[in-house]
Amino acid sequence: MSTTDGDWIPDLVRDASDAVAERLGERIAEVFRRCFADTLEATMTALPDGTVFVLTGDIPAMWLRDSTTQLAPYLHFAREYPGLADLLVAINRRQLDDVAHDPYANAFNAEPNGAGHQGDLTDSSPRIWERKHEIDSLCYPLRLASDIHRVTGRTDHLDERFVDGVRRVIELWRIEQDHENRSTYRFERHDAPLSDTLVREGRGPLTAPTGMSWSAFRPSDDACAYGYNVPGNAFAATVLEDVEHLASDVLGDADLAADAAALRSEIEEGIRAHGVVSTPGHGEVYAYEVDGLGGRLLMDDANVPSLLSLPLIGWCASDDPLYLATRAFILSPDNPTFTEGLAARGLGSPHTPDGYIWPIGLAIEGLTSSDPDEKRRLIDTMLRTDAGTGVMHESFHKDDPSLFTRPWFSWANAMFCELVLDVAGLRTLDRDPAIAGGVR
Repeated sequence: MSTTDGDWIPDLVRDASDAVAERLGERIAEVFRRCFADTLEATMTALPDGTVFVLTGDIPAMWLRDSTTQLAPYLHFAREYPGLADLLVAINRRQLDDVAHDPYANAFNAEPNGAGHQGDLTDSSPRIWERKHEIDSLCYPLRLASDIHRVTGRTDHLDERFVDGVRRVIELWRIEQDHENRSTYRFERHDAPLSDTLVREGRGPLTAPTGMSWSAFRPSDDACAYGYNVPGNAFAATVLEDVEHLASDVLGDADLAADAAALRSEIEEGIRAHGVVSTPGHGEVYAYEVDGLGGRLLMDDANVPSLLSLPLIGWCASDDPLYLATRAFILSPDNPTFTEGLAARGLGSPHTPDGYIWPIGLAIEGLTSSDPDEKRRLIDTMLRTDAGTGVMHESFHKDDPSLFTRPWFSWANAMFCELVLDVAGLRTLDRDPAIAGGVR
């Protein structure tokens, strides 16, 4: 790895892996060790400006979303390892610089080299790998900044760069509350699947205002069928609550706190009014997407934020009745992305072929479960379905795990580590109000 002083990395990997081995055994610890070291040792590059660029894995670009989720297992150790905290801050600063460059983009190059999807019909630049507007992509850098403060007590990263990033995000989310009349964002990609482009000459499906903020694409990078992604908006609401507290308690910025609180309230009201729907077999549940015109999509996706992950992002408690009803739907054959085969059962995604299960989805299922036996079963499933590689993949076939997509996907490795740390009692940062004592 090429980063600023990384002498602490072998100690962190050894200490975390030894603790897992002591509590869960060497078989789990061996895969944990490989996955835990992956992001630290193979994906990071220090840049001349003091920030750090993070590869998503086998794609040579940095996603705002992935570069945050890849760090999730390390946050639990940031207080004890100052060098790790410095690294997290350097990555967060890179993310915020990317947001300042273009808040509509989801993935960036290490330098303005023109790599990536430069042929898309959108207002791109050589620094941008891909310019798909995803509401969750803007959530992640703000959540990372908040978590760094929450874990370490540091405030040096909550500077003008952070405030500027927050203001850009709030401004964009407000514009996209009325996408039809206020937004200039357009995106088209020719000679690609329909999931990679927007209809209506790049404007996307028709929507009406709901209070939620419009998103062109999902956390899977697939186009939204309807304009308001409900879990993405739930994530935005929880991040705006983070901003509200930081602006009030750390920055002393009453105006910023008020702006965040007002937008949060509008989004929350929009979710309650439009994002909760009745179903014949499961009663009231959260929809995955809606359009404000009566259109709704009943499904979930393994990519996060998902409906299954709502307690993890701090939206609701894992024992909340509406969440439990939604969870029952998600983990049933009524959900078109749920699949069951000879090797495993779990969530998939329209982003990958039918019949493929995502290790990320299995990890989220475990992290939101209250059953210790279920958590351990899901770890065992992930170990059994790695095709003998000792790492996690994007997805694998439900009957034959030797068939898988993306041999190197750092986010999946990180989520395996999160579940292992959870079962081992080493996961110290949790936003589930049922566990964390009421974050919301």
